[in-house]
Amino acid sequence: MKAARFSRFGGPEVLEIVELPDPHPGPGQVRIAVRAAGVNPSDWKKRAGLMDEELPQTLGHEAAGVVDEVGEGVTDVAVGDRVFGLSGEGAAQAELAVLSHYAPIPASLGFAGAAALPAAVETATRALDQLGAGSAGTLLVNGASGSVGAAAVQLAVVRGARVIGTAGPANHDLLRSLGAEPVTYGEGLAERVRALAPGGVDAALDVAGSGVLPELVELAGGPEHVVTIADFAGAREHGVRFSSGDAGRAVHALAGIGELVESGLFSLPVARTFPLTEIAEAHRAGEKGRTRGKLVLVAGSPDRQGPSRSPRP
Repeated sequence: MKAARFSRFGGPEVLEIVELPDPHPGPGQVRIAVRAAGVNPSDWKKRAGLMDEELPQTLGHEAAGVVDEVGEGVTDVAVGDRVFGLSGEGAAQAELAVLSHYAPIPASLGFAGAAALPAAVETATRALDQLGAGSAGTLLVNGASGSVGAAAVQLAVVRGARVIGTAGPANHDLLRSLGAEPVTYGEGLAERVRALAPGGVDAALDVAGSGVLPELVELAGGPEHVVTIADFAGAREHGVRFSSGDAGRAVHALAGIGELVESGLFSLPVARTFPLTEIAEAHRAGEKGRTRGKLVLVAGSPDRQGPSRSPRP
């Protein structure tokens, strides 16, 4: 099968499409013919040598496609079913991928829209679970307009939380449409948040890693009420919990997100799609940081992507 890989660290130019042996699912796993795979910031961090030291490395932890092989004990899906999910092997940006955790693709979504869901939904759910964010509380999301931030906003609103989200002015209408009260990030953030919540907030989630953990700790009443997914050094310095999958992933979120999508309570827009062969261009677009929505690698022509629905206004 063809798969994305790099054999040296560097810029997008080190990415290549290579031939690798076809993978096969183990017990409880399924293999899919990949129709779409999500692209995430961790991809270019790995490519730049900021995360893992081993070489060569494949890429991709989330994908959507059609089941073409099932592992021992799998009874909930069959060959030919459309599914999306997470790949523990980190090799989902390929023609074939093994999914360790999966769910049926919501009927209203095409493959690209479904591939945008797994990583953002799992990360946001894990962080919210760790914060205990829910009803009768106010949550501050720093970096609320990106994929994980937007997912956290919507999932917190579903749980009954009041959500305040930081973003640039151009994204304030987007945050309002997701159910959040927007504030502008940058100097004076704490004062702007207190204008909306004079007593501070019950919990804060840092998605952006923009150096605001001291302000979030003050607003939330202590480091135990703050989680970051983006500032490892700051978390150690300020006693804040850094959320990673090492302590267990919130894979249970995949099973329930389809119902929220179909009911109109959750959506994640796809900003741009690229063929797998143009993965370097996808990385360049992602590193510029100017896209609103998810970047997705797709296989085949658009008419193979299935139904789609625009994000709710």
